Amino acid sequence: MTTPQSIEPQHTLLTAVARLDDLRTRESMGEPLDRAEFLELLALSEVVARKAAYGRQLTVRAARESGASWSQIGAALGTSKQAAWEAHTRWIDTQAAAYGKPGQMGFDDADVAEARAIAGEPDER
Repeated sequence: MTTPQSIEPQHTLLTAVARLDDLRTRESMGEPLDRAEFLELLALSEVVARKAAYGRQLTVRAARESGASWSQIGAALGTSKQAAWEAHTRWIDTQAAAYGKPGQMGFDDADVAEARAIAGEPDER
């Protein structure tokens, strides 16, 4: 069965988007997709969302390292500084929980401490 977990290792963000676009284009041009292709389309949608979210949080971290404030980051994301900070700290928590699980890298204790230090608090900078 096609699941996000089964296809995610096969794709980068770009290749997942390209395959998703190919399936969507075929469907929109009237070419019927079969059940397996529709399920692949659903799984690819999830893979793209996950990979994009991960990349966004890496960029948030890089922005913080470059001196950006949470107000600036929130504005760039179209949200408040508090919401941006909370999303980033949830991501750090998710990375900590993933550490040591099969097929996942995650953050060890040192990585978590470094990520939290970079994140700081929403009122800083």
